[in-house]
Amino acid sequence: MTDLSRTGESRTGSGRTAPGAGLSRTAGDGGRTAPLDLLQVRRCLEPPGMMLPAAAYLSDDVLDFERRVLFGAGWVCAGRSADLGPRARRAVAVGDDSVLLARDENGTLRAFYNVCRHRGHELMPCGSGATGRFIACPYHNWVYDLSGRLDRVPREHGDAYRPDRLGLVPARAEEWHGFIFVNTSGDADPLESHLAGIEEIIAPYEMERLTVAASHEYDLAANWKLAVENYHECYHCPAIHPELCRVSPPDSGDNHRPEGLWAGGSMTLADGAETMSMSGASGGAFLRGVTGPLLRKVEYLHLFPNLLLSLHPDYVMTHLLDPVGAGRTKVTCQWLFPPEAEGADPSYAVDFWDLTNRQDWGACEGVQRGVASRGYVPGPFAPDEEVTHQWIASVATAYLTGRLSPAERK
Repeated sequence: MTDLSRTGESRTGSGRTAPGAGLSRTAGDGGRTAPLDLLQVRRCLEPPGMMLPAAAYLSDDVLDFERRVLFGAGWVCAGRSADLGPRARRAVAVGDDSVLLARDENGTLRAFYNVCRHRGHELMPCGSGATGRFIACPYHNWVYDLSGRLDRVPREHGDAYRPDRLGLVPARAEEWHGFIFVNTSGDADPLESHLAGIEEIIAPYEMERLTVAASHEYDLAANWKLAVENYHECYHCPAIHPELCRVSPPDSGDNHRPEGLWAGGSMTLADGAETMSMSGASGGAFLRGVTGPLLRKVEYLHLFPNLLLSLHPDYVMTHLLDPVGAGRTKVTCQWLFPPEAEGADPSYAVDFWDLTNRQDWGACEGVQRGVASRGYVPGPFAPDEEVTHQWIASVATAYLTGRLSPAERK
């Protein structure tokens, strides 16, 4: 029988952590720290590191904290720039809020909180998009232009109606290498600081000129952090990824030691392999900026909190994570190819990674079931899981401080 005193957790009869059980938060901290046993969280910071307490993967209260702190107070990827053309708008959920992205006829991107200035109705349902020169609230038909300025209302409002003071409330948004990033809290460090040190790695792949050749959506029955933890190590690869191990040795490559809020490392291609595919052969065209040693390397990068980038010599694969619930994650996977590969069949890359993804999702779902067990006690990470420790340490730091920041390297 497991001695739960070792974990500092209280369990319900279902094996799930009871909300608020076993907590040691600072009294009166106003929710600044996560609703977890912080003594257990601190243990995750010490090398070689370990997984988080079970409630971090099971509790909706913890997910609410993450939506506010990890997502709402940071820079969240909201998709590809190319998905939003001129005179277009799209509503996206970001953390614990909702943002309306709009691009005017000149190509300028703006972001607004997705709320009408009249009676607070959302302007568009999250996930929906539209085109046209104006944004109309569906409730009372207040109409705004794409700069956010109030253009007209259906009836005269007298002195209370001041178009110059009733425009949409702006939110922060930036474009970076073909992606849109949003910060809803308004007080995150500049995106450049958020991603400090990554530019030199990213630049040769010229992601802003790549186009989406294929897209898959996965419904993952696991906590979103488990997908990230799995992504950051290949310690598991010999056990579940025989196809991957044939084209890229699982013990190859180097890990990065980033300054900003990202993590990752590289792996090398096996002798005779050109890229990650079933045969190791490329069916596309090599990226024009990828030369020399980069032709033998695949980079695996995680931009906190929700974007995973896998950079290959001939294509880029992305994973966008959306935590739907504590135990469920929507994963959007896309394969990006250069213009030089126009007309090429992307299935050589898609089929390989769709199989690998599904192998990973099965593993993550197995861990999700395991952490719900009364017998779950976090164990130490192996040396090959160094980057997973970096990620967990950054999450643990946010749980302890209420702010997402790079974990101190030890």
